[in-house]
Amino acid sequence: MQGLYAFNGTESDDFGKDKRFLLTSIDNMYNLYLLNISLLIEVQKKAEDYLIKSQNKHLATKEEKNPNRKFVNNEVLKMLVENEQLQAKFEEFNISNWELDGEYVDLIFKAILKSDLYKDYTETRTSSFKEDKAFIEDVFKDIIAPNDKLYDYLEDKKLTWLDDLPTVNTTVLKLLRKVKPDSSPFHFIPKLYKDIEDKEFAIKLITKTLLNQSALTTEINNKTTNWDSERIAQIDLLLLKMGVCEIQNFPSIPTKVTINEYLEISKEYSTPKSRIFINGILDKLVKEYESEGKLNKIGRGLM
Repeated sequence: MQGLYAFNGTESDDFGKDKRFLLTSIDNMYNLYLLNISLLIEVQKKAEDYLIKSQNKHLATKEEKNPNRKFVNNEVLKMLVENEQLQAKFEEFNISNWELDGEYVDLIFKAILKSDLYKDYTETRTSSFKEDKAFIEDVFKDIIAPNDKLYDYLEDKKLTWLDDLPTVNTTVLKLLRKVKPDSSPFHFIPKLYKDIEDKEFAIKLITKTLLNQSALTTEINNKTTNWDSERIAQIDLLLLKMGVCEIQNFPSIPTKVTINEYLEISKEYSTPKSRIFINGILDKLVKEYESEGKLNKIGRGLM
């Protein structure tokens, strides 16, 4: 959708630049994931450094001399810190933001120290893997993910990251919830694409939509004769083009799945009434294609 929205050309143009934008944006989602994981590691390192500095104070208190190391020794954090494959990924994708922007590590670390989560967690000095995991889950969900300053930082770095952030944060949480003491080192190195078909789908969808804009526009106009075209939101028209293109050109994708996906996107990016509008137009077209025998779907449960 972003690539199509940014497109400024005609059906006869070379779409190489637009495909590159699409694939680069998808790749950047993986960078964002690694950046979030590396933040957890840097927070653990910050905690270790904080304890060392407190112990070396000239007038260190008894508590500072013998600190609670529960957070520093958190087993999930240690898994991340000691994961050589993950470190290799950081190097491969040049994930070094926190070396220059360490103030955000400080920001998150201080927020953790002030939280009731930390207070409750450090009431004891020992814990199980289960408790360690639950604590890191809660820290990420309640402190890191909703942090406004971190959000602004990510927006400044890459504009497309704001759209990717919910998906990336959900992925991080899922991996944290599923991690076990004996999990593979590759547990925290998920694949960007499930398989090559995912990547091909993205390229085919943007290409087919761009190549057939006139025909798609005509198809939509025929179903919106009672609507003032100038009052139809630009995003709605774009989502309709993508939806119609997907219904026409991807026989393995159920029409219900297609419609539901675009309704969800409209809720996020368009007007409050867009959902009803898009659903009505796509539903009409599907019924028309069915009656005319034009709906080319294969497999079970695809209507």
